[in-house]
Amino acid sequence: MRVTVIGAGVAGLACATVLAERGAEVEVIERSPDLLADACSRHAGGMLAPWCELESAEEPVARLGAEAIDWWEARVREVWRQGSLVLAPPRDRAELDRFARRTERFARVGGEEIAELEPDLAERFCAGLLFAEEAHLCPRCALKSLAQRLREMGVAFRHGVDGREAGAGASTDLVIDCRGFAARDSLPELRGVKGEMLLVRTRDVALNRPVRLLHPRIPLYIVPRGAEDGLYMVGATMIESAERDRITARSMVELLNAAYALHPAFAEAEIVDIGADVRPAFPDNMPRLCWRNGRLYVNGLYRHGFLLAPALARMAADAALGKEALYAH
Repeated sequence: MRVTVIGAGVAGLACATVLAERGAEVEVIERSPDLLADACSRHAGGMLAPWCELESAEEPVARLGAEAIDWWEARVREVWRQGSLVLAPPRDRAELDRFARRTERFARVGGEEIAELEPDLAERFCAGLLFAEEAHLCPRCALKSLAQRLREMGVAFRHGVDGREAGAGASTDLVIDCRGFAARDSLPELRGVKGEMLLVRTRDVALNRPVRLLHPRIPLYIVPRGAEDGLYMVGATMIESAERDRITARSMVELLNAAYALHPAFAEAEIVDIGADVRPAFPDNMPRLCWRNGRLYVNGLYRHGFLLAPALARMAADAALGKEALYAH
């Protein structure tokens, strides 16, 4: 079967991977000239944290997201199984208890255990939650590795091509549309949720795993970038807006203040990159696979792109190839 995947973000590359692994002949079309030039995936946190996400997400996010850690680890190198640590200042202890009530598969940790897990946070926090089974990855590194793996499998990439007019025909049997918010021309129910983030570098603090700092107004997470010594992603806002590419002064100040609250060394960090982009979301914030005009759409991953893309790709391949094809290759 010949399949054209439109979009080389995390959803498109995951779909292309699963289809190619099952024996389909796959081509990826991407409108931007380079792999990461226009994908909102490049600004993702990269947390593979299905049980943490239960704090604000529906049960299917955790159930489907549980597939993600093994899936990514089997295909790219840039995955670290260090768990997730959730903390709150003493004045916001109620936020930690609320987070615990809404989530699962964690252990409560005290000050001594926090110091063992993250020595640079010693004596700064007296209570937290450790989600030991969770993981994180470097989004930009992982997407590049996945694209290289696809090329080695014979998948063709065509950049600088607008896929809106692509359709099944002589050159392809099926089109899978993974354009994210750009697909709003065909999926008018999509809305944009703006996310803003920072990449900072400091060698005055070392973290081993993603740390979430709870706050009633702006929850913060800081994610180490693994192979990049001293590099951390600080994020992320969730603003009901379809505006791209501009971070507000308020968001910048709040992100930096929250990072400083986690550890004062972040006050002296170098700002390496500032990012903002629009996540595609349906009204219920849940992803969907839908057929429209002979095209299969995979969209609405909201803020769970790396977490849910593997499960959505599996389901898209099932829909494209049929259950009988599951055991054909």
